[in-house]
Amino acid sequence: MSPFMNSDIAARRVLIVAPDQGLLARLMAVAARTAHAEGCRSFRSARSRLDKTAYDLLVTDARLAEYNGLHLVHLARFVHPTTRAIVFDSHGDSNVATDVQRAAAFFEAASHLVVALPSYIASPLPPTDRRTPVAFDRRTLPRGGRRIWDRHLSEHTSSTRY
Repeated sequence: MSPFMNSDIAARRVLIVAPDQGLLARLMAVAARTAHAEGCRSFRSARSRLDKTAYDLLVTDARLAEYNGLHLVHLARFVHPTTRAIVFDSHGDSNVATDVQRAAAFFEAASHLVVALPSYIASPLPPTDRRTPVAFDRRTLPRGGRRIWDRHLSEHTSSTRY
């Protein structure tokens, strides 16, 4: 543990549920740096852990074979009402994101979760996710301004009379 790490953050318990072994290993490595992290690959093992232990943060895949990650979110909230939950999905379905937010959980794309997980662990989360899941993410647009020939073209057309 780093000497600069907040002891309250290190005391947080995180349960990560992901059927993909590679993703689970990456998420566990990231979470273990700042919190007490446990991982499992199936709904059944996650359910048994939630029955026995209260977690501060539940991170689960939306698709868990014949189950949905939202089942775990509801179970975690029933057992320990202050548990915050993050549901991730690799398919980018806005309907799943809306359902996750209705369950008072946070939605994250699987591709962004490895980078975003330390922030979720370190920061106090608001009661609900207020982001709009169908909003266009402007951060994905290419950077830059108007091109020089656009300015030249607009000057040329404005001086032309018909």
